[in-house]
Amino acid sequence: MVVRRSRHRLLALLCGVLAALTLTTPAVAAPERAALTRPEAAGGWLARQLVDGERFEAVFDGVAYPDQGLTLDAVFAFAAGGVADDHGADALAWVTRPDIRDGYLGDGVSEAYAGATAKLALAVQVRGGDPADVGGVDLIARLRSLQTPAGRFSDRSAYGDYSNAFSQSFALLALDRTAAGAPPAAAAWLAGTRCPDGGYPLLPAQPACTSDVDATALATQALRAADRPADAAAGLRWLVSVQRADGGFTNAAGTPNANSTGLAAQALRDGHRLPAWARARAFLAGLQVGCAGTPADRGAVDFDGGGFDPATAPRATAQAVLGLTGIGYARLSAAGADPGAPALACP
Repeated sequence: MVVRRSRHRLLALLCGVLAALTLTTPAVAAPERAALTRPEAAGGWLARQLVDGERFEAVFDGVAYPDQGLTLDAVFAFAAGGVADDHGADALAWVTRPDIRDGYLGDGVSEAYAGATAKLALAVQVRGGDPADVGGVDLIARLRSLQTPAGRFSDRSAYGDYSNAFSQSFALLALDRTAAGAPPAAAAWLAGTRCPDGGYPLLPAQPACTSDVDATALATQALRAADRPADAAAGLRWLVSVQRADGGFTNAAGTPNANSTGLAAQALRDGHRLPAWARARAFLAGLQVGCAGTPADRGAVDFDGGGFDPATAPRATAQAVLGLTGIGYARLSAAGADPGAPALACP
């Protein structure tokens, strides 16, 4: 029983980490959204992939596990694309169902996971809800209880501490939306993890600080939200310096892909690096399945352009939408999103 529970914990954490995301202006208005056919079509395709219209699942050894992290990525994508609002509502309702919620966040007593708590709190805020009352659970109070004296948000778990740059960044982004704001000590801790080259690592306190595209994309957005523009600017400069000639970004394995490029593109527009954002957006558009593709795949974004893979396309599409629109997490909102799931318009 302990082995099975530990495995489920690790799978849930993996899904959360893989999660796996503008100009500082008011939220994008409906007319601008209407012109963004590519992200709208991507969001529509993503909505049609939801199991029972409400969730994503991760399959390991033939067994389907709830994938709350990817489901929340879809909630963010629907808000960014201004589409599939009904699906976004159903997806969040599923994640916040007590059994699904507690399997993702922990019970709040012996088990409490910082990254999952922060990501769910932010999703609730994006959809206009109150993160202090999610089925009777105060996510904000729980998140603050996981902050260490050093400022880091850490897991409380018998299985170890899997918190990382994503956990810290999502915590800052969620808490910044509250009346008390993001804790300065938490922002200072994240800023203090910066590598000598200006980027941010996924895991702190490693023998050699290695900047990571995905982690830096999230960290720069969180630091900008927490009023640390200089620390964010260093990360943005590093992102621009590692952007490929074709506009894409690579993951830790060195593969140019939609996931890393989507998050980096989102951060670049949020940080006013518009030429770099435009190049990244063009790279993402080149990975989107168009009218020449199989009808069921049209609108989806392929992971790396090496052949459409339905297993990786949902997360790639969700994070690509963030980059295609460039709407940062700090101002992401589902307000005004259309209920439908549009398909790519083909002759």
